[in-house]
Amino acid sequence: MNRTSAWGLVTELLRGVPKGRRRFALATLLAALASMSSVALMGTAAWLISFAALAPPVLYLQAAAVMVRAFGIARSAFRYVERLVGHDLVLRMQSALRLRVYDKLSGTTLVGRRRGDLLTRVVADVAAIQDVVVRVAIPALSASLVVTATTIILATFNAASALVLFVTAVLGGVVVPLLAQRATLRLDEAAAPTRGRLADEVREFSRTAQDLVAYGATDRALDRVLEVDEQLRRQEAGGAWVRGIAAAGQVLAAGIAVVAALLIGAPALLDGSMDARYLAVLVLTPLALHEVFNTFAQAAQTWTRSRSALQRIAETLDAADVGSGDAEPAGEAGEGLVLSGVSVGWPGGEALLSGLDLAVRPGERVALVGASGVGKTTVAATVMGLIPPLAGEVLRGGRVGYLAQDAHIFATSVAENVKIGHKDASDDEVRQALARAGLDLDPARVVGEGGAGLSGGERRRLAFARVVVGERDLLILDEPTEHLDHETAERLVNDVFAATADKAVLVLTHDRALIERCDRVVELVPAGR
Repeated sequence: MNRTSAWGLVTELLRGVPKGRRRFALATLLAALASMSSVALMGTAAWLISFAALAPPVLYLQAAAVMVRAFGIARSAFRYVERLVGHDLVLRMQSALRLRVYDKLSGTTLVGRRRGDLLTRVVADVAAIQDVVVRVAIPALSASLVVTATTIILATFNAASALVLFVTAVLGGVVVPLLAQRATLRLDEAAAPTRGRLADEVREFSRTAQDLVAYGATDRALDRVLEVDEQLRRQEAGGAWVRGIAAAGQVLAAGIAVVAALLIGAPALLDGSMDARYLAVLVLTPLALHEVFNTFAQAAQTWTRSRSALQRIAETLDAADVGSGDAEPAGEAGEGLVLSGVSVGWPGGEALLSGLDLAVRPGERVALVGASGVGKTTVAATVMGLIPPLAGEVLRGGRVGYLAQDAHIFATSVAENVKIGHKDASDDEVRQALARAGLDLDPARVVGEGGAGLSGGERRRLAFARVVVGERDLLILDEPTEHLDHETAERLVNDVFAATADKAVLVLTHDRALIERCDRVVELVPAGR
């Protein structure tokens, strides 16, 4: 169980939002007034019709007629204002929660988190705060006020009928929703994780679509996506089926209240203990009151799903930081890099490499080589400070630049893609970075997602421009020539090395031609050999 519960997160956000608790109380009161207006409208209209049947002077009916109009208008007015206040509150809470999640993610690598699932947490799971407040908490609290007020008022007409109404209200508004929630508990708790798995599968499918088509593996990959989608569909269908049964139970509870009012009110009317005008009030008021509970079965299921989603957010917020999202220099190594007796590996796992000694000085290019999976990228993550070394000391001076082999190109302008490396870069600095990367592109040109419309070499050069737009003292090139033809790769390396002639450069590669152009070669040997 994470340290922060779902409801604890809600109350914490209520305290954190300016006037959050006042806004919540006001929204609850407005919702109660809107529902009370609906109930009062039905009761007053019933009294008016009953009294009009006795053919009294018209003036006797005017007060009730005005009240009917007033309650009819008030019902819509209170509901409208309640929606404004309630949604304003939840949007503020949602923004505050999303900022907390972004702040958490900016300071940690969250190693091992599936990206599609993490995206679902940031987008869909954060939005669950809206369901908790608007669809669960406010309706439940306002309904309790309405039921209490209605029961007390009807008790002045007939105590027995009011008591039955209260019991049926508890049955339709509490018992039936709780039974529905319990019936779909496991399905609703599994819905948020399943949605995260679906997002992860869809992301993997879209990211690897071209390779899947090339190797004829599209059907198998699509089957995996559809399997998770079918699982989510079954969970949603199971919840909908139970909601239908619960709706029938709530209609039954309302019917019991109406029939009981007739059975109790008719004898009271006959023996003269109750005014004839009140019988219609006793019979018709339960219909309006039970309308308040129409969405409670769904709200109970929504609470389970929202609680599961918010617990996933709480787990993300409570997760121990791994490394740093923005590494600072770890020591004095001039403007280069020194590793002394370093062991690297993912936190909580075994060391992939141990006893690593490495020095890269300004103007020096060192190739880091080894078999796939030996730990080259893990060394890079350790050098950048994204994950801590398991042992030893890492000294680096200045800022580190990293050119990833799969650096993402966003669907925006060339300039905005470059500014990811330095958000405050001027237009001149962007153009200079493009020139240093050997890229003749208009900074205002818009490129597609993943660099659509650019060649492989242009995408790699654009990613490199992102690295050199800011001041970097140490550069890590992770397979810079991967997936490029020989001529394109050679031109890219020429431009990269020319732009980094006075920098310390660590090159992670399998490319024999690139290795030969480096000043030194360090071969990595797995730990235990």
